[in-house]
Amino acid sequence: MRLVSEPTRPAPSRPETPDVIELKALRTRQPELADAVDLQLALLEVHRRIHLRIPVPTLDVTEARIARHAAQRRPLVRFADVPAEPGDLRLVLRQTSEVLHRFALIEEAAFRELENLARDGDVAAAAEAWLNRSLAMAEASAPEDTSAGDLDQAVGLALKPFLSRCADAVQPAAGLQVWRLNRCAVCGGEAEFGVIESAEVRRLICGQCGLRWGFAADQCPFCPDGTKGSMTSFATPDRRYQVAACEVCRRYLKSYSTAHGRRPVMPAVDTLATLPLDAAAIQRGYQG
Repeated sequence: MRLVSEPTRPAPSRPETPDVIELKALRTRQPELADAVDLQLALLEVHRRIHLRIPVPTLDVTEARIARHAAQRRPLVRFADVPAEPGDLRLVLRQTSEVLHRFALIEEAAFRELENLARDGDVAAAAEAWLNRSLAMAEASAPEDTSAGDLDQAVGLALKPFLSRCADAVQPAAGLQVWRLNRCAVCGGEAEFGVIESAEVRRLICGQCGLRWGFAADQCPFCPDGTKGSMTSFATPDRRYQVAACEVCRRYLKSYSTAHGRRPVMPAVDTLATLPLDAAAIQRGYQG
């Protein structure tokens, strides 16, 4: 009897996540943002593929420890706490650098250097050095280093899904309420975006690991001492998005208003949807 093999069925595609759905809708509504959206989608896909393989680390997040570290301006995580297996880190670094190269965001020489690092270099040492610089800037209350080169940019993006698992461990901690500094409690990163929950309550969102923490709405999230009374603001016509700008340091932060928005904040989407606000802020003399 002749056996006839059944045709191979394609594996079912995974359902799209809400942020991917929103990004694709944003690309349709604002086609001028298509390149930025496609870049974000590519990076999200790299992170999604590795996310479930990364365990949530066990960290000491007692209120006493968080309060002690806050008093010292010292973030909670060190590189030894980050659940980054060298093989996984190499894979994500290689894929991240390929995305950045495809979108012409890194030079050819830097891309080759990153390829060599991901293949044969000490990728863990490079990632640890990157995180140590972030932690040191947080402890010294130094402004974010805007002169980082292509290599640092790629290493930081590659480390992001691993740091986000550290944020997953810290986010539920009740003791996080005592952290009121302008740098992230996990990795020392600056706020990339904000969430306005009321006239008095704002949460900052770390651009490096995604942690969210409370910060007074009338304070500057970039001045070392959180200057009060120096903030000016402007918003989109629907008031869903707002810019808070400091007259002292001349920096600004974009935020999403839960009172005027139709969904929870999605940093991957909202940072792009508000690119016109960046242009408006820069025209007024502020810096991101």
